Amino acid sequence: MKVLVIQPKIGMGDMVIYLPYIHAISKKYQTPVSILVKENSRANQLLAEDKLIEEILILDRTKNNTGTHDGLSGFFKLSKDLKLKKFDKVFIFSSSLRLLLITKMAGIKNISQYPLFRKKDNIVTSAKIFTENELGMIVSTQPKLIINGDKVKEAKQKFSKEFKHICLGISASGPTKRWDIKNFINLCININARTPSKFYLAAGNNDKDLIDQFLNSKLSNNCISFKDLKIIETLPIIKNCNLYIGNDTGWLHISSALGVKSLALFMDSPVQAYGKYSKNIEVIVPEGETEETTSHDTLGADKISFEKVLNKSIELLG
Repeated sequence: MKVLVIQPKIGMGDMVIYLPYIHAISKKYQTPVSILVKENSRANQLLAEDKLIEEILILDRTKNNTGTHDGLSGFFKLSKDLKLKKFDKVFIFSSSLRLLLITKMAGIKNISQYPLFRKKDNIVTSAKIFTENELGMIVSTQPKLIINGDKVKEAKQKFSKEFKHICLGISASGPTKRWDIKNFINLCININARTPSKFYLAAGNNDKDLIDQFLNSKLSNNCISFKDLKIIETLPIIKNCNLYIGNDTGWLHISSALGVKSLALFMDSPVQAYGKYSKNIEVIVPEGETEETTSHDTLGADKISFEKVLNKSIELLG
């Protein structure tokens, strides 16, 4: 049986969060599955070593409707492309009528999908309920990224035992979800004074200014930037880290799925959706808020307690 899973969300974090359900589908049908995802999910790099993934297809849709799968012509192109693959079964993690019609036109007879026109809700809860109902089995929400074991060992050999190794998620999808970079620098100075540490700056070219501030600080000799590395090259490094500290960003979810203890700072995104699905994630929210009230439009970046972050970081470093 040829099985397709459609996961149309954008980011790396979403890709990681959906992994338990994709894996469960593969195991239930006892076959690797193909996935249709967007380029920004970085699935090609995150899942390069995952034997439960048969093929990664790219859903090319953009905000300005210039993608090859946008518009009417894109509708027919995608349905034609999928038809050539001759899928027997599809799971659509979306309530999109467009995707339903495309898969029908592609000749896929067995279609499982979220209820049409569903309102936005908890991403994890929706995926879990949908998958469990379709498969008739309990599915854990805990994701696991599969990476090359030899690469992990190779990275570990470069890690000095004289230091703790900390992945820093200084990036974010928007400024309201980002703790001030000066706070991160001060935090690392304090941690390093207690426990000599190396800090791995999980950010890309769009965050060059944030990276430069770290590299121009007194911690410069203790910092390693991910800016010029591919995502797949960072995975063995993160796997060997003692701790992740950072914003609610894709790097948080990657770290968690690699089994790394992760301290997540939530200030303008829903904790209940993105901070509670993994046993590896500890959460800090703005002063005056709770895990239940911290969500979109909380705008609490200035209310994250520095002392709480420092104390929890030291505790988790053990």
